[in-house]
Amino acid sequence: MPELFEKAFNYNEAKMAKMMGYYPYYRPLTNAIGPVTEMEGKLRIMLGSNNYMGVTDHPKVRQAAKDAIDQYGTGNTGSRFLNGTLDLHLELEEKLAKFEDKGGCITFTTGFQVNLGVIQSITQKGDVIISDAFNHASIVDGCRLSKAEVRAYAHNNMEDLERILKEIPKDTGKLIISDGVFSMEGDLANVPEMVDLAEKYEARVMIDDAHGVGYMGPKGQSTPHHFGVQDKVDIISGTFSKSFGSVGGFAAAHEDVIDYMQHHARSLIFSASMAPSQTATVLAALEVIIDGDDMRRQLLRNAARLRDGLSGIGFNTGDSETPIVPVIIGDEMQTFALWKYLYEAGVYTNPVRAPAVPPGKELLRTSVMATHTDDHIDRAVGIFETVGKQMDLI
Repeated sequence: MPELFEKAFNYNEAKMAKMMGYYPYYRPLTNAIGPVTEMEGKLRIMLGSNNYMGVTDHPKVRQAAKDAIDQYGTGNTGSRFLNGTLDLHLELEEKLAKFEDKGGCITFTTGFQVNLGVIQSITQKGDVIISDAFNHASIVDGCRLSKAEVRAYAHNNMEDLERILKEIPKDTGKLIISDGVFSMEGDLANVPEMVDLAEKYEARVMIDDAHGVGYMGPKGQSTPHHFGVQDKVDIISGTFSKSFGSVGGFAAAHEDVIDYMQHHARSLIFSASMAPSQTATVLAALEVIIDGDDMRRQLLRNAARLRDGLSGIGFNTGDSETPIVPVIIGDEMQTFALWKYLYEAGVYTNPVRAPAVPPGKELLRTSVMATHTDDHIDRAVGIFETVGKQMDLI
């Protein structure tokens, strides 16, 4: 009889990496995520956070969490469907619907659950989902939970998307799904051409803008707003664990679509709701984001400074247009070695390997915050240059 745990007992990859000193994961932090963060007893320039707008340490956001605990306690002990709905949840959903120019909004306890619940509930057997090949794992798993047929198109390739759309019968329910900002590469989805194709072939469009909400668009609404096509995108989803500095997520759409999700999205109905402190934190962060024009401009300046600095010393930063700046190495061991030497020198980055990126496209994922200074970025680039030359990468 096969031993169920055999795969676990024989798994040595992580153990070997730890023995060799190259294991990069689960490194503990000992203070708040900021442009410089203490990790394992040393201050390091943080180039590995999704705290794009830098709100995790904002006084207004911190105070909102404290006040919510005083009023509501630490948790809701139930799902939104039953006893777990707070007036804070309803206030947040109303404000987010207005923020995204949609008729309704629904919030989930995590961003991952958004894509599980939305995709599973809104598609059914006989429908077809057409998904970008580089979409986030939560979209991939949401598609797996759906009973619809799933077809992938080449990354950001609108010709390939149209090829697939042409092959689907006209009377079939069709949902095109894409990240707005791609989480590893930092490039933007071609939303304008996507919505044109959706109109031509009678498909619906969902943009998961987890990494774009907060700074993309006139007030940080989303990548569809950045392109001015938000009215042609049927579902805009996002997370609170990036620019909002908390935990949770949302989907905004027509009010009837939201009502349907409220009664059919399993990851909503069978999960405990967002805690009071998290919900209040997001409400406060939303106010900061709406008024955050200066922060958005600073964030984009910081992104350009890091991107130009890294490419200027010889690293390949791909097609990034956002605060996510990949350093494409193309070799797994060199990627982990570069991570290790940068970490030891005082810069934290995220090493990324397959399946998060295609084999041969291994990279260090770097990202900046609105709260980074020119000095932080320049020092980090200088360390990249020193280490890169020592490793003969540049």
